[in-house]
Amino acid sequence: MQLFSTVSPHRNWRFLWRFFAVFLLACLAMPVHQAQAQTKPKSRPPANAASEVNRATIEKNCDAMPSKSGASPATVSVPSNSLEANAYWLNRRLAKWPGIDQNGTFKLYYSAGGEIAANQKEKVVGSDGALALQVFNGTVPTDAAQRFKYVADGVVLMLRDSDAGNLPALLKKQLVLVQESETGEVRHATMLQIAGALDDIYSDAIKADGLGVHVSSAESNAENTRTAFKLWAPTARQVSLCVYQANGDAKSFDAMRFDESTGVWSLIKPHDLSGNYYLYLVDVVGQNASAGPNRVTDPYAIRLSADSKRSYIANLNSSRLKPQGWDQLPRPSHIASQTDMAIYELHVRDFSFNDPTVSKANRGKYLAFAEVKSNGMKHLAALRKSGMTDIHLLPVFDIATIPEKGCLTPNVKGATDSEDQQAITSKNAANDCFNWGYDPYHFSAPEGSYSSNADDGATRIIEFRKMVMALHRAGLRVGMDVVYNHTSASGQDAKSVLDRIVPGYYHRLDAKGVVEQSTCCANTATENMMMARLMIDSAEVWTREYKIDSFRFDLMGHQPRAAMEALQERVNKSAGRHINLIGEGWNFGEIENSKRFVQASQLSLNGSGIGTFSDRGRDAARGGSAGDSGESLVKNQGYINGLVYAPNAMADKARPVTDLLRAADMVRVGLAGTLRDYLMTTYGGKQQLLSAIDYAGQPAGYASEPSEVVNYVDNHDNQTLFDINVYKLPLDTSRDDRARVQILGASLTAFSQGVAYFHAGIDVLRSKSMDGNSFDSGDWFNRLDWTYQDNYFAVGMPPKRDNEKQYSLIKPLLANARIKPTSKELIWTRDAFRDLLKIRASSHLFRLPSTKEIQSRLTFLNTGATQNPVVIVGHLQGENNVENSQNAIAGADFKEVLYFINVDKTAQTLVLPSEKNKAYVLHPVHKNTDAADKRPATDARFESSVGAFMIPARTAMVYVVK
Repeated sequence: MQLFSTVSPHRNWRFLWRFFAVFLLACLAMPVHQAQAQTKPKSRPPANAASEVNRATIEKNCDAMPSKSGASPATVSVPSNSLEANAYWLNRRLAKWPGIDQNGTFKLYYSAGGEIAANQKEKVVGSDGALALQVFNGTVPTDAAQRFKYVADGVVLMLRDSDAGNLPALLKKQLVLVQESETGEVRHATMLQIAGALDDIYSDAIKADGLGVHVSSAESNAENTRTAFKLWAPTARQVSLCVYQANGDAKSFDAMRFDESTGVWSLIKPHDLSGNYYLYLVDVVGQNASAGPNRVTDPYAIRLSADSKRSYIANLNSSRLKPQGWDQLPRPSHIASQTDMAIYELHVRDFSFNDPTVSKANRGKYLAFAEVKSNGMKHLAALRKSGMTDIHLLPVFDIATIPEKGCLTPNVKGATDSEDQQAITSKNAANDCFNWGYDPYHFSAPEGSYSSNADDGATRIIEFRKMVMALHRAGLRVGMDVVYNHTSASGQDAKSVLDRIVPGYYHRLDAKGVVEQSTCCANTATENMMMARLMIDSAEVWTREYKIDSFRFDLMGHQPRAAMEALQERVNKSAGRHINLIGEGWNFGEIENSKRFVQASQLSLNGSGIGTFSDRGRDAARGGSAGDSGESLVKNQGYINGLVYAPNAMADKARPVTDLLRAADMVRVGLAGTLRDYLMTTYGGKQQLLSAIDYAGQPAGYASEPSEVVNYVDNHDNQTLFDINVYKLPLDTSRDDRARVQILGASLTAFSQGVAYFHAGIDVLRSKSMDGNSFDSGDWFNRLDWTYQDNYFAVGMPPKRDNEKQYSLIKPLLANARIKPTSKELIWTRDAFRDLLKIRASSHLFRLPSTKEIQSRLTFLNTGATQNPVVIVGHLQGENNVENSQNAIAGADFKEVLYFINVDKTAQTLVLPSEKNKAYVLHPVHKNTDAADKRPATDARFESSVGAFMIPARTAMVYVVK
């Protein structure tokens, strides 16, 4: 998911929450252990000490399912005088109340039944008692002051010494902080945000072993088996466990034990309960005193029943859950550096739903990848042979918005520019089988809709692993798109998990205690200790149990850098090798400019080795920004689609050539890896560090190393590259030239230093019929055709939801039969794209691993005030000294490489004096008889005596010195 901006809403940094960083880096890096022996903790016995209860009790507590609202039928309704949570616990002793003076008396009222009413100018009623708080005029401890630096000024209050030990018990009740007048009437009343107190009181929870369910046994020795359950729920009054047989009947109901040092509830049951299911019954008072037992799944669930109704018990190390050969299959190991990665971003359902060569039962499923003779797998195998290294799967964790049973595949039809298709698709969006999946339900369980049997928790484990095996056997590493920055729901919603276990903790709250929604949904608070741990533990599960090779983090800038670094350390340790981390480093929302913590954003990850997507080259190439709508989508042409040199009908014909020169420089920024310290001659004739070049008020160059940059021209977000070019290219652009412009865009990614990231279908002119946000647009607007007959342009007007503003522009474009490509253009683009991959893979010079190497080996020619702005020229030096081959960089394979990108619709000739009398020849890929683009071999020219090069129109090509 990408939240757009003109300059990416994204940026900036400063101030590290020192305590949090040290805490995470030191503690979170400890591995999660499966099936560890449980030592008897400091705990209190459960209220119901019986471990097994009678059938009537089981049925009463376990068989009643949650109501439609998600809350238990026993839940008390929210009182009419609901309060905001304006105050903050800073730690176990101190609380801050912004905007409140020090006058009057301060009391903390509590109620086990959630019956407090605190109305202004009246006395508090309904409480069980109150503690007096005193005004604190000392210095707030550094860690708390830094963590809550964003909180506005106000009174700081302190629990008295005699009352400090009561807070853990009080946090299990409704709490209302009141400022009273001298006569005891309420002046102001508020709830308190609890994360600061919980992280302080239960700091040992960071080291608690085995959250979730763990089965410990030698499979051959049934006598030593047991199943352990652990749930962090420090504010719960009681937690009980319901276990269900595979047929759905409840078989046991047990009260769990509470550990007062960690806040963890635990229970060990004898025997291996694998194959059964479970729920927790959590008796908790919510943020607004919505009290009662919530029947809820496990946030650490490793599998679930269909539609995530119950968590599944399994030992992921059991041979019963492993496909044959799983333990012996090695991960592909052809990546020496993160910059070697060439990624194909793919959606599981898109991959095979439309592929008739996949068996009908497996279309849109994990198992489609195991059908190695299908058209889709042949396509991926050809990409791997050409140089693609990684498949990145859009979310495959448990998704809240895809029905896992009974989902629909609507019959869609209509004319090329009809609104019928979008109407049918939109009507069925909530119940169809498609969604991108940026709606997390359970972070560590595979999505069931991609399984052949969502009812069986074991099936999806096995089939997911078969998918990974098939891709690994094809030589492709497997990456996951993960979404830890938000959940699909919060509060007492039916699909809320975290808030129904520890209300008010796992989500980021605003100054009133309302869950922030800047990411689209309920923002999680990964700055809080146990939310960070949940994210890190989850990533380790995917790494260890599913052999995931890399992760792409959705809206990663909403997470602390410290948490991401702790995650990096953990997954590396788990895998026994480096796991590649990349993500969206956009800087926006309530955490913008590191307001709350140092973010994992573009400008804040220098030196981390974690990659962020760069919008610099992307926007320059495409034109405009990801947030454009209406006529700006047409007017704002980019470097590859006509800016100044080929204006479309709506473009400003008076745009100065400096706009084109500036765009060319920004393209070079991307080609140089967006490095802070790379020195380049700009169009004004000055030599500048990329960090000194302005990008809408931010430095154009922001990365310390090329591994910290991900280059791309399109991905699942926004219009595909083909569709954005439909908006921007002049209408008379031929089908052949539209294909050539597509390859120009792909060449910018292929030739850029850093990670290369490609959207699935970029190589076959993928269209979504102009849909700018196809996240819930069904199969119809997200199809891929591995027979290369159709790119699905002009299959109807895209859904009104995100596209209606553009309808007047889109309709005539879809009706224009000259735009839609034929199979000839699709196959040409496919093959030309593979040639680009071969060129990138042919020399390490396109994939330099360090800033030092890029600074010494990459030079741009044709720069400055006298440049030809429609041609980019990059020179890569394979040897430090041409006469001394001992200094050649490993894997360079060429002494020199010279690449050209001519975006103009006419051929261009450049004279480069520095290159005269050199022994340049065309790259071997261009000279190959099966090269897709024949023009470099037939039309390009190099006159060595003067250093003159003739580059065909709309061509990316490479010369080398062998």
